[in-house]
Amino acid sequence: MFVEPSHRREHQNPRTGWIEVICGSMFSGKTEELIRRLNRAKIARQKIQIFKPALDKRYHEENIVSHNDNSISSIPVRLSQQISDLAQDCEVVGLDEAQFFDEGIVEVCDQLANSGKRVIIAGLDMDYLGKPFGCMPQLMAIAEYVTKVHAICMVCGEVASHSYRLSPSNEHVLLGETDMYEARCRRCFNLGEKTAELYSR
Repeated sequence: MFVEPSHRREHQNPRTGWIEVICGSMFSGKTEELIRRLNRAKIARQKIQIFKPALDKRYHEENIVSHNDNSISSIPVRLSQQISDLAQDCEVVGLDEAQFFDEGIVEVCDQLANSGKRVIIAGLDMDYLGKPFGCMPQLMAIAEYVTKVHAICMVCGEVASHSYRLSPSNEHVLLGETDMYEARCRRCFNLGEKTAELYSR
């Protein structure tokens, strides 16, 4: 389990900020872990602010909701630059579904950390094709801490790190849950891709 670091020293001014990234496939518990860390920050009486992409309305218009139905209030934003303006007075910033933010999110997170804030990011590291997703590679590169969480393969029961799309759609961003996606291990993911190629011929 991730234990929150403490970079603060007495009389240190300004305080030290940092970036944490929680990544993995769908159904791996990324949002659950994000909510856990944010709730611990709330218990510590730290000022927090949470954001999610406005396009993600799967469970709730505003709240971040995990697959286990745990939730925490958040602010939906359309542009990453809005986060800089809205997070000025907080100590901890949480971001869910980071792969859906625009490219500016990398600079925004870097600036927030440089200003002394703890930035906690959750997102898919790979898309439905098994390729790096959005700005997640850059965010992982500039982060002090990266936690990769795993799901269980819904075909064979092994450790899963891929999000396999059940829908034939080729849209890069296609929001969905268990009706459209399932977690798969590398082997079952690749077998599924080969089967889909055969059927498409």
